[in-house]
Amino acid sequence: MTTNTILKEKLIIGIDPGYDRVGISIVKKEGVLESVVFSTCIETDKKDSHSKRIKKIADELEKIIKKYKVKTACIESLFIFKNQKTVMRVAEARGVINYICEKNGLYILELTPMQIKNSITGDGHADKKQVKYMLEKILKVTFENKKLDDELDAIACGLAGLAFLKNI
Repeated sequence: MTTNTILKEKLIIGIDPGYDRVGISIVKKEGVLESVVFSTCIETDKKDSHSKRIKKIADELEKIIKKYKVKTACIESLFIFKNQKTVMRVAEARGVINYICEKNGLYILELTPMQIKNSITGDGHADKKQVKYMLEKILKVTFENKKLDDELDAIACGLAGLAFLKNI
C-alpha cells in the first residue's frame, strides 16, 4: 500500500494495547475536522486461560477491522513496566494485535506514549487529565466518565496517527 493511498483514507484505527483491556478507536478526518467513528475496550476475563484471552483480543479486533474497513493502524508502543509478568502479557497481546493488523493488510504506525501525548497536547509528559481535556477540545465533545482510560488512549493514538500521516 502506498503512502498516497493511506493519506487518502483519512480513517485509522487507534489501538492502546493491553492484556486485561485493549483500547480501540476508529477516527477519521474530513477536511480539518476530526471525529470518533467508534471506540470501545476489548476486555478479557481474568478467569479465562491466557490463550483464550489472547484469542478474544484477536477475534474482536479482526471483527472491528473488517466492519470499519480501515487500512491503517496506529498502535501505541510498549513502555517499560516494573512487573515483568505484566510486560510479558502485554507484549504477547501486542504481538497478536500486530499479527491481526498485518493479516488484514493494514499499514501499521507505532508511536510512543510520548509522541502521542506531544501530538495531542504539545507536551510529551502530559498527564491523562491533560490528554482528556485536549481530546474534548479537539473533538468538540465531552467524555464525562463514560470512557475508560484505555479507550481515551486509543482515541489519542488514532488522532496522533492521523497527524503523523499528514507529515509523511
